[in-house]
Amino acid sequence: MEVQGLSQLTDRDRAVLQSSLAPLRNLGDLLEWARQLVPPVLSPVVVTQDEYTHDVLVPYAGGRWLDFDTT
Repeated sequence: MEVQGLSQLTDRDRAVLQSSLAPLRNLGDLLEWARQLVPPVLSPVVVTQDEYTHDVLVPYAGGRWLDFDTT
């Protein structure tokens, strides 16, 4: 998984996030990972771009949002 736009994180926070995202391979993995966050994200925001592409928005620590581009 390619991770972009992490410039405002500390080196430690960036490493933790990248390591937790590394095993994610599909939407099912993403949803399972989001359910394990504290607090759990049971229903991420899904924005349909077209019939094949969706952005999945997951709230993350520190008032941040993670945007996953899925096809």
